[in-house]
Amino acid sequence: MTLHRPDSRLQQTAALSPAIGHASRSSEDLGDLPEWKLEDLYPSMECAELAADMARSAADAAGFQRQYAGTLEALAKEDPAGLGQAIRAYEAIEERMGRIMSYAVLVYTGETTDPKKAKFFGDAQEKITAASTHLLFFTLEMNRIEDAILNAAIESDAVLARYRPWIEDLRKDRPYQLEDRVEQLFHEKSVTGRGAWNRLFDETMASLRFEIDGEMLTTEPALNLLQHRDREKRRTAALEIGRVLENNNRTLTLITNTLAKDKEISDRWRGFQDVADSRHLANRVERDVVDALVRAVEDAFPAISHRYYAMKAKWLGLAKLEHWDRNAPLPTAAETVYDWQSARRIVLDAYGGFSPEMADIAGRFFDEGWIDAPVRPGKSPGAFAHPTVPSAHPYVMLNYLGKPRDVMTLAHELGHGVHQVLAADQGLLMSQTPLTLAETASVFGEMLTFRALLAQVDNPAERKAMLARKVEDMINTVVRQIAFYLFERKVHTARAEGELTSEQLGELWLEVQHQSLGPVFHFDDGYRSYWSYIPHFIHSPFYVYAYAFGDCLVNSLYAVYQEAEGGFQQRYFEMLKAGGTRHHGDLLKPFGLDAAQPDFWQRGLAMITGLIDELEALDKTAGGG
Repeated sequence: MTLHRPDSRLQQTAALSPAIGHASRSSEDLGDLPEWKLEDLYPSMECAELAADMARSAADAAGFQRQYAGTLEALAKEDPAGLGQAIRAYEAIEERMGRIMSYAVLVYTGETTDPKKAKFFGDAQEKITAASTHLLFFTLEMNRIEDAILNAAIESDAVLARYRPWIEDLRKDRPYQLEDRVEQLFHEKSVTGRGAWNRLFDETMASLRFEIDGEMLTTEPALNLLQHRDREKRRTAALEIGRVLENNNRTLTLITNTLAKDKEISDRWRGFQDVADSRHLANRVERDVVDALVRAVEDAFPAISHRYYAMKAKWLGLAKLEHWDRNAPLPTAAETVYDWQSARRIVLDAYGGFSPEMADIAGRFFDEGWIDAPVRPGKSPGAFAHPTVPSAHPYVMLNYLGKPRDVMTLAHELGHGVHQVLAADQGLLMSQTPLTLAETASVFGEMLTFRALLAQVDNPAERKAMLARKVEDMINTVVRQIAFYLFERKVHTARAEGELTSEQLGELWLEVQHQSLGPVFHFDDGYRSYWSYIPHFIHSPFYVYAYAFGDCLVNSLYAVYQEAEGGFQQRYFEMLKAGGTRHHGDLLKPFGLDAAQPDFWQRGLAMITGLIDELEALDKTAGGG
């Protein structure tokens, strides 16, 4: 188990979607929404297959430790083929444990408030943590082998040569690796530490209820009302969301303080210098590359979000926008609702227009029961694609409500799913893509779907509404996520000086909202608590910049696609199939792109400003309505 990867056995290593709300819609309007078939992993929580795999995982892990602990350097010197076989055995055990925890995570995600499923998840987590403790020595000991010895072994054995990308990736963790017993302590206490606080957050959010217009709603449908056409309904929902979050501030603030301190302790022991360095290491991206991205987006706030929302205020006939107006539909926008079959057709047609193979892979998610789409009480909010393990297949979780953004979310998560399927041939240890590049396929899938829909629209008013939705999605993916990143930096930096109150967290939240969204917005006191429902802050600190990284990268990549005479699809698929075996610099070279260059991020942001330019032109044509 490497230091830099989120452990797929112990937490949801899902590709989360940005925190964007969707409008509420009854399932009767949408057709039959699919629920995933988890039997592909295990028949049930009580099945004999699962019990046998759990017992075998514990036995094999203990046996692996007895066989290999203290022997790896000698194997590298004297028996490189034996070291290669050890890596294969390690990967096989990890794969089986990954299947168990993937199943537990997905069962729990589907109904987090079910005590039986919560207990099942907790028990599985504890047992797999105990078993995997026996494997902890392996990567630590691998990293203690001298470079010359290990390089010679890799040169002499084909199996080790195949695992070279994983070995080289692993060794980047060496400066932050601790003594074995300390690593074991960190590992074993993760269940009662970070894992427990993550679970408390999930169950707290799933249990929240919002009384809006006489109806009790869970988190997802309540947030969805922030896109309602009726401004009064948006306001009512926003105030109720603020009230409920504020009432739960004590718990949510405690969770945030505890996890921030937990991270500070871990970072300090490992020797990380900056609050986000561990995330940069996990993403295999240099700090200066991320800093350049953040600076470019911050510099573009006035040209993108400030400019766009000033236009939107004019369209809505308002001098000031409240936070509940941010994702409001335009007055001229059609009330389009896409039933499930329409959403499927739209996304698969868009994928097929790029590559029939891409559409075929995405089609399997629909045909073989790999998607869970309905909104249910107790189900986790949001959306994700979970890779599970290469011997199985990914799953996609949605809360589908039929709005255009839901169709884009479907396209986004299926992009992740296609990527995960293509990378699976690399095997468990090398199929996991760093988060920055993991967002490439998802955002590219969204772009394909948007462009396919836009090409069908001739009416200026409809085109304006569609462009506005896309600009808002891009602002949510780039501007808003960088604002989240800036908020996290403020929180973790301030937490190093002592616990933060709910009031302090609210002030930091409003500070970055004003900065990123611009002077046209007014934020009421109820908005101070909105930081507390964002799951990314809890599950994956500093994850959020990956969305902006992916969006800007895809904007540049899509420009290359539009200009390419041929061969782009093949190069694109080769990039996805690489999984985690290559650095982002190497993967982008065939497209003539380099994220380390100063103009790279401006090029990606220019696509957003170009869409805003087009909106302004359409606005003049349509008379500003």
